[in-house]
Amino acid sequence: MSIVNGHNRTNLQNLLESVPPGFLVDSAWLEANSIGRRSAYGYVKRGWLERLAHGVFRRPVPRRNPSNKIDWQSCVLSMQHIMGYPVHVGGMTALALQGYSHYLPLGDQLPVWLYGSATPNWLKKLQLDAPLTTRSRSLFTDPEIGLTQEQEGPGPGNTAALPWDWTIRMSTPERAVVEALDELPHHESFHNVEMVFEGLTTLRPKLLDALLNDCRKIKVRRLFFVFADRYGHAWRKRLNPDDFDLGRGDRALVKGGRLHPRYRIVVPEAFVESGTGH
Repeated sequence: MSIVNGHNRTNLQNLLESVPPGFLVDSAWLEANSIGRRSAYGYVKRGWLERLAHGVFRRPVPRRNPSNKIDWQSCVLSMQHIMGYPVHVGGMTALALQGYSHYLPLGDQLPVWLYGSATPNWLKKLQLDAPLTTRSRSLFTDPEIGLTQEQEGPGPGNTAALPWDWTIRMSTPERAVVEALDELPHHESFHNVEMVFEGLTTLRPKLLDALLNDCRKIKVRRLFFVFADRYGHAWRKRLNPDDFDLGRGDRALVKGGRLHPRYRIVVPEAFVESGTGH
């Protein structure tokens, strides 16, 4: 039987309606939509899909990227809106996407920070156009706290949705800066966080309060107030460090730094200077 006859024609139509050109699906999604391995490779042979790596496919695009690299945003949107993976963009990437990238130094190729409790194995095999760093969502007790609202993709009952209507689900600036602080000092620099923190003038103290209370790490809470005191934004007055569990005892974070006199964590010497800002 031809793969486009009978119920297979319906499966193909569902694929074409649900997966816009340039977007991805994996074998699990294909199986869930009654497209088996044999049919999938038939689609590849006929040009309706292209195989990117073992277990992951893409709807072909009319104009292929000369570098042959996959757009990371299309990959993430596919994971969120088509395949339904519980992932979000966070940390410095979320801050950059929400307008804070101009506070970062020029010339740095920042990684894409992707958070999820169960990212697929094929993700690390893809040749994306930006370096991808994955993290679990274990920093917070509630993994959904401080995320932007979910937006429906082209699943059942919503096949009319178009990819330009989709948005990447990501951390709000409040959650993103807490995630970025968790990467200090080995995977993020104090300088980069400082550049961004300087521009975070409109954070919401109520959400910050909830995030800091829900955060599992004493180190991150202490670092947050080190930076908050340094810049003294208006929202800082609405947060009392005594209302949060900052733990006991001194914490060594960086070599050759100084112990912050209030928050008892070793940070670069510049962050122990009196006053706020530079």
